Amino acid sequence: MTRKVITYGTFDLFHHGHVRLLQRLADLGDHLTVAVSTDEFNAIKGKRSSIPYAHRAEIVAACRYVDEVIPEEHWEQKRRDIERLEIDIFAMGDDWAGHFDDLSDLCEVIYLERTKDVSSTEIKLFVRSA
Repeated sequence: MTRKVITYGTFDLFHHGHVRLLQRLADLGDHLTVAVSTDEFNAIKGKRSSIPYAHRAEIVAACRYVDEVIPEEHWEQKRRDIERLEIDIFAMGDDWAGHFDDLSDLCEVIYLERTKDVSSTEIKLFVRSA
C-alpha cells in the first residue's frame, strides 16, 4: 500500500533547509505532494515572495524527493486536497505546531523540526542589509 504525504509552503529563496525538510517528508511515505503557495495566496497571507510562483513551483518539482507539485490557493483547500488525493500524512514544519490538528480526522498530522539557523526570512534580511 502506498503511503501518501502532503505539505504546504511558499518555498521562497529555496535553501538547504527546504531540501532537508523535503527529504524527511519523503522518508515518511512513498509519494510526496508539495502544495506551493501562489503569489495571490501569499498576498492574502500578507507575504510577498522574492521569486514568482511558477519559478518556485518549478524549483520544488525539480527536487528528487518530490513526486508532485500543486498550487496552494487558499486556506480551506487542505481538507479538500487530503480527501481528493487520498493523503495518509499531512506534515508541516514545527513552527505550525497545533495549527492543523483539526485535519487528524482525515489523516495523520505531523510537525517536523525546522533546520536550525536558516530561513528564507533571514536570507532576505541579510541580503537587504548587505
